[in-house]
Amino acid sequence: MDVKGGHVWHASLSLRAEEGIKTDAEWNAIATDFVAAMGFDDNDGTKAPCRWVAVRHGLSKSGNDHVHIAVNLVREDGTKASTHLDYVRAQNAARALEVKHGLELLESAKGERATRGYSPAEQARVEERSALFAQRKYEANAAKIGGDVTPWHQLDPRERQARITAEIRLNAPRNDLARKVRACASASENEAEFVRRLRRSGVVVRPRYADGQTDVITGYSVAAKPAPGERPIWYGGGHMGRDLTLPRLRAEWPDSATGAMDAAAEWNAAKRNQRPVAPGRETAEPDPELWDRYTAELGELRETLRSVPVDDRDTWARVARQTSGAFAAWSNAVEEVPGDLAAAADELAKSAQTYRGHTKPQKAGRVSAGGAAMLLASAMRGGQGTAAQAAMLRQLANLTGAVYDAAKAAGQARHAQALATDVRERLRRVHDALPAPAKTATATATPAPAPRHATSADINDMARDMLDKINRAEENRRKGPGSPLPSTIEPTRPRTTTTPSPDRGPER
Repeated sequence: MDVKGGHVWHASLSLRAEEGIKTDAEWNAIATDFVAAMGFDDNDGTKAPCRWVAVRHGLSKSGNDHVHIAVNLVREDGTKASTHLDYVRAQNAARALEVKHGLELLESAKGERATRGYSPAEQARVEERSALFAQRKYEANAAKIGGDVTPWHQLDPRERQARITAEIRLNAPRNDLARKVRACASASENEAEFVRRLRRSGVVVRPRYADGQTDVITGYSVAAKPAPGERPIWYGGGHMGRDLTLPRLRAEWPDSATGAMDAAAEWNAAKRNQRPVAPGRETAEPDPELWDRYTAELGELRETLRSVPVDDRDTWARVARQTSGAFAAWSNAVEEVPGDLAAAADELAKSAQTYRGHTKPQKAGRVSAGGAAMLLASAMRGGQGTAAQAAMLRQLANLTGAVYDAAKAAGQARHAQALATDVRERLRRVHDALPAPAKTATATATPAPAPRHATSADINDMARDMLDKINRAEENRRKGPGSPLPSTIEPTRPRTTTTPSPDRGPER
């Protein structure tokens, strides 16, 4: 949504490709209800309506049926419609539309989670890179198989596009950086170690300071090392993922004055491109005996999660982020290009993208997953592991199964399905590449139920109020049109105060 030129408000309404294509009459009803829910109509007879238009121009590149809505914010009587909290209102209006029109429930809204979208330019770069990686993987696999294999450029276009699409999410530069940041955060015992691990992973780091200070860091940005002659493309922590903002990462580490000073020293060294101030355990090979210890702790964490309520989103989001960080650390260590481990990390990371900030966690939970990430970050490059890695994989898969169980119980069927099928199959391939003393399963999850349509029980009070407003507006339309003459335009009265009236809300 955006306001252009100060008086034109724009939004788009889109359906998943799996929901099919609506008729013009159905879209007309949906758009009319949306305008009513936003209060751009006569607002239950209390205001002059706004003029608006809905434009439908076919399917998106992803096959999504959608319409664009443009609203003239200047009402017919010359007053201006309020856009105060328009994003929140539009999201609640969408939830109300899902209920009224029998549309598929948006799981991320009920689970209070969301991931970032991509600009057209960024999407184009991702698609180009994904096409190159898809071709490399296909040709490498063909060389391994041998025999008569269809060349890449002679593949059926639909098969070729399917392979490229499978690579798109993995090869977004932002996602590459997010995996590295999540891996380093999960493997670190404190903020200073986090900064040092980021730099060792080949990431360019810069801190964001509080105004006028150099010892108080409020945020950070990272970038991949640019090629000679190019400038780095920076991404803030929150832009990569809601769970990667500095305040949320700090919730996982000890809080002390000494730790803050040590972290500030490392941040400043990173900004100046100087050597790390006090190298720590990230420079040493971990004790082999730690594999058994941290594998056992993962098992204990899995047992503890059995008693965690489904609606405890903070705990489940934290477990998902830590497990995702462990897979990401392993991927960074053994995958030359993003593969099965990276894909598993990305899917689990979706469960960590919650709207709300986390509370301070219990230390035991952090150590269990953090120790695994620290060890996996040291795995040898090349994809070959040890029996200890296979044992840890089984425990991480069990944690993935716990996140699946929570998603399924919370009604997030589509996300649970991805964890039960796509991630499970990827972890099985990773498991098969590792030597294991006995046959094991990577997850016990069963296929999730099909996505369900929204009901009034799935929406919050604000969305429910909007649903009632939509129904009232529809009832008023059935009663017949009002006067064909426009409302009388009254001259603007002088303002006597700078306080926004409750009718208009604060100006945007």
